[in-house]
Amino acid sequence: MPRYIIERNFAEQLNVSDDDKIHIKEINDEVGVEWIFSFLSADKRKTYCLYEAPDEESLRKAAERLNIPADVITPVDQIDPGIFA
Repeated sequence: MPRYIIERNFAEQLNVSDDDKIHIKEINDEVGVEWIFSFLSADKRKTYCLYEAPDEESLRKAAERLNIPADVITPVDQIDPGIFA
């Protein structure tokens, strides 16, 4: 499955409750995307999220349903330091 990084910019600091996490998983499952992990900026107003999804449109649909931004969606491939050994 293709992987994507989503950059999200929030007007206020991001706080995610356990209930929010359950709701996010339900919506993601319905549209066929998987949230792998995210990085949160020090000011808690920007995230960089790694997802697996069939396409960018699925990610945009999930974000829209969750009422969260998806400012930049970038297709990515994985590399690690081992390729340079």
